[in-house]
Amino acid sequence: MKNSPKKLVIASRESALAMWQAKHIQARLQELYPNCEVTILGMTTTGDQILDSPLSRIGGKGLFVKELEMALADGSADLAVHSMKDVPMNLPEGFAMAATGEREDARDAFISNNFENLQSLPQGSVVGTSSLRRQSQLQARFPHLKIESLRGNLQTRLRKLDEGQYAAIILAAAGLIRLGLASRIRDTISPQDSIPAVGQGALGIEINASRTDLFEILAPLNHIDTQLCVEAERGMSRALAGSCTVPLGAYALRDGDTINITGFVASVDGKQILRETASGSTTNADAVGRALADKLISRGADKILAALDHIK
Repeated sequence: MKNSPKKLVIASRESALAMWQAKHIQARLQELYPNCEVTILGMTTTGDQILDSPLSRIGGKGLFVKELEMALADGSADLAVHSMKDVPMNLPEGFAMAATGEREDARDAFISNNFENLQSLPQGSVVGTSSLRRQSQLQARFPHLKIESLRGNLQTRLRKLDEGQYAAIILAAAGLIRLGLASRIRDTISPQDSIPAVGQGALGIEINASRTDLFEILAPLNHIDTQLCVEAERGMSRALAGSCTVPLGAYALRDGDTINITGFVASVDGKQILRETASGSTTNADAVGRALADKLISRGADKILAALDHIK
């Protein structure tokens, strides 16, 4: 195959899920380029090291990406594999997203050892989540539940549940499925009831933008439906200045030449929650997301976001 690389190094966080993702991309690349040596450079990020504070307080999801980008910048890695939901809405100058891998189940999952679903939790039950997005939607639907912060990698979160610190926890279904832990899922929460995080379940492959040779090499890994849907979701979030310090979510689906997207913005306590939908052409997915943001802003989303800024 022309342009077959001789060696590729993948930068990855060292959590079990991040390594699964990196190994998945490694296997795909080795299939495509049998004569290429594909290795993984495991790294610990700031987001992995600070586990005693909510992400929204310590600088957001970019904390999971920065060290990997440094490896791309200095040439010690050729590509980095991320969960798209962890990638900041604006990449730093000099970096590019070369491919978006196919999306796994984008829904949130309910995990509990004693209860079947959210509806069965008694008043005052403690539910663990690290996400303001989930917290706001849970508080809106179930004001009688107590939501507490839950940090750590997936295994740590499950251990805290098993130790009895929480009656239930909410995690992304995709991570559990990818790690062979789907049996822990007691219930999946529909996107109508818990709109997923932007990019949830999708993998992103980031490169140093100057490495133009890699665009062609990585192009076969791009899943076009996932790419278009994630572009629309990120378009909405970018227009609303979304980060993990803002309770918002978006979920897009492709239907032929059309993208349909649902999104929301909320106050942290869930007392103010705005939902909207938008549709548009796949020829400009980002614009579909921006149209959704405009609808939300016309209903007062900017005021909710301004109030959150004031709190911070």
